[in-house]
Amino acid sequence: MQTKFYISDMHCQSCVKKISEALLGHPSIDQVTIHLDDESADISTSKNIDIQELSSLFENHQFTYKIYHYTDKASCKEQQPSPVTYSPVNNSGKAFYYCPMHCEENKTYDNAGDCPVCGMDLLEQASLIQHTQYTCPHHAEIIQDNPGRCAICNKDLVIKKTEISSEEKAYQALLLKMKISVFFALPVFILSMSEMLKNNPFEAILPLPVWHWIQLLLTLPIVFYTCSNFYVRAWRSIISRQLNMFTLVGIGTGVAFTFSLVGLFFPELFPNEFKNDQGQVHLYFEATAVILSLVLLGQLLEAKAHSKTSSALKSLLDLSPTEAIRIETNASGNAKDVRVSVQSIIVGDLLRILPGAKIPVDGFLYEGQATIDEAMITGEPIPVTKQVNDTINSGTINGNSSFIMQASKVGSDTLLAHIIHMVNDASQSRAPIQSLADRIARYFVPSVVITSLITFITWTLLGPEPAMVYGFANAIAVLIIACPCALGLATPMSIMVGIGKGAQSGILIKNAEVLETMNTIDVLITDKTGTLTVGKPSLKQLVSHNSLYSHQTLLSFCTSISKHSDHPLSKAIVTYGEEKQAPLFDVDNFQQLTGMGVCAEIHGNDEQKLNIAIVNQTYLEQQNIQVSESIESDIRSAQSQGHTVSYVVINQQVVAHTVIFDEIKASSAKVVKALQQRGIRLIMATGDNALSAQSVSKTLGFDECIAQCLPQDKLAKVKELQAQGKVVAMVGDGINDAPALAQANIGIAMGTGTDIAMESAEITLVSGNLEGIIKAMNLSRGVIRNIKQNLFFAFIFNTLGVPIAAGILFPFFGILLSPMIAALAMSLSSVSVISNSLRLKNLPL
Repeated sequence: MQTKFYISDMHCQSCVKKISEALLGHPSIDQVTIHLDDESADISTSKNIDIQELSSLFENHQFTYKIYHYTDKASCKEQQPSPVTYSPVNNSGKAFYYCPMHCEENKTYDNAGDCPVCGMDLLEQASLIQHTQYTCPHHAEIIQDNPGRCAICNKDLVIKKTEISSEEKAYQALLLKMKISVFFALPVFILSMSEMLKNNPFEAILPLPVWHWIQLLLTLPIVFYTCSNFYVRAWRSIISRQLNMFTLVGIGTGVAFTFSLVGLFFPELFPNEFKNDQGQVHLYFEATAVILSLVLLGQLLEAKAHSKTSSALKSLLDLSPTEAIRIETNASGNAKDVRVSVQSIIVGDLLRILPGAKIPVDGFLYEGQATIDEAMITGEPIPVTKQVNDTINSGTINGNSSFIMQASKVGSDTLLAHIIHMVNDASQSRAPIQSLADRIARYFVPSVVITSLITFITWTLLGPEPAMVYGFANAIAVLIIACPCALGLATPMSIMVGIGKGAQSGILIKNAEVLETMNTIDVLITDKTGTLTVGKPSLKQLVSHNSLYSHQTLLSFCTSISKHSDHPLSKAIVTYGEEKQAPLFDVDNFQQLTGMGVCAEIHGNDEQKLNIAIVNQTYLEQQNIQVSESIESDIRSAQSQGHTVSYVVINQQVVAHTVIFDEIKASSAKVVKALQQRGIRLIMATGDNALSAQSVSKTLGFDECIAQCLPQDKLAKVKELQAQGKVVAMVGDGINDAPALAQANIGIAMGTGTDIAMESAEITLVSGNLEGIIKAMNLSRGVIRNIKQNLFFAFIFNTLGVPIAAGILFPFFGILLSPMIAALAMSLSSVSVISNSLRLKNLPL
């Protein structure tokens, strides 16, 4: 039986892969077909399975995806307006917010605020659509969405300055609160410390009880204004049973403040050991004020660091210009240049690119010649010369010439948008190593509260006089220094900076898990054409074997059919045909024979219908088409030189063959050698014939070569190696590589290849340079090492800090840790984690 289900939160092929594997693991499920376009899954089962069983299956795999009957899709979506499901990049122009700790993984929220789990400030999700408005420099009331002239003074409108980012707003708000806190906390601290002096100078001005009241008044703005949010978060964490750092801060400072209030108003309730020689209770207003201010300082530093760690994504967003020059034709047929907003550009528009200008959208060079700096996207420093019909990508920078381009992809379809999608998605994903920190944090807070209670009881029973005072101060110090904020920051900070570093080097990483797996691969399988080779093959010869068709006619047949395919070999034939000015025929029933070639029907000059195929050896074997020994001899000679040969078949008879040469990339041999030195077994799997494949494999020094591979053969090879316990990476660039890319532990796609290949892969090398694999491995090693360092910093502060705060050194050295020093140490642990993460920006790849 087959049933259709709705699955929420699916975004990409990686999601499809995980869900499919989970469902097929169920003994009663025979087949699963998942459709991303309508978020549905067709599930064939041997027996009836209810929705609760499938939901439990998802929960067991700890998925954020939810499964429902497909008929419930609309109502399910209506029930979840906020929080909403995370989208790789925000294309709506509306603000969404997410937790930097990713406590609820991919959840986003409609409004700014606090994470309901950890209490951290939610960060604004990057928006690809940045609405640009124009205004008159002299008449601010004139505001419109497109360039133009002022209706009042007729002067050109200028771009209206945008408001500061939400991150900057949050930082400025915290900075103001920090200044207020310092203004009030400093005098409280001075007044409290002066009580330790034998001759307190302030008592000469006012009696000590009055100064206590002044301390209270100075502490109130900190407790009820600048740091009141800490208590709100602490209370929320307790009632939701999601204990976090604010639980400890709230309990510690709340107890100190409440104790001080009761001591000030009702001193008679306390035993003498809590009082000084004048009968006044020891108050802790200064501990409350200073600790809260120091925690606020930590929040301020974290807010500043978040803006730095996301700087790579911001720099990518800044690559896209806000306006462009569109060539428009008026009614009389005259063309003119019009300055327009980038959002108004549509596919097919002709755009004039001036020297030094940023390319606004993806497209093709339509007229002229250009030298394009692509370093900001590909990581390659050498400018690339572009000719007519060459691809040009948004975000790159024109050199010294002016040219005209035609838009082919706009908005979220551009390469720059795709890069931003992946960077934003990956920087907000969770690495498996983070689960260790999550498990520790889950039990850490309750353990600290218990440790704090034990500290108070132990000091009260065994400590020197005033034992209860010592116990109270040390218990608060334990609560404060143990705040696990550094533990929570350890992984997300490294991931965010590392993913950004990769993007700046032309390495797009789909999720954080890849960074852990990348350095564990045992086998790397790679395609040949477009991966090891340049991917821009050229047709050297079209050799005829049948006198019925002239060379020109055969070239016209091949060119006509190949125009309908985007395969590199077909493009080579088309380029050659256009150079020879071969006339084109009408084509019917075109088919892309995956892994074998192309075929179609053409009406010849005598109106006879011809079935024509341009195919490889596999097709001939499947169709049982025989080839003469003389033809095979010519073909073997070409293949032994590393050339690719395709057969031209008309009505099931070989009439010609093409000889196509594709140059090996200069970087391929270097990368192969470097990977083998790392102990990785290298396999080349290609749809090309055995002789051509062996020639390239031998030249580069591969460990194994598999020729004439269909997509299912590459997929089967990946599965076979995985069944042997190998961690497999697959490198490819075409549609035929997509199944193997999706199945492999790590799929690596060439950015110069197809969108399907990039969608199926976990890593995309934007420039198509294989050296990106080595860079990705170096990045993986650096990020994982950085995460482990961060976890060490977080653990060392807590591991050493808690016993010292509890007073373990007091019997031996007489050392106690003040709650204020504990608060400072807690803040420094976060600062050390953030600073260490930022070092990844300078990681050599």
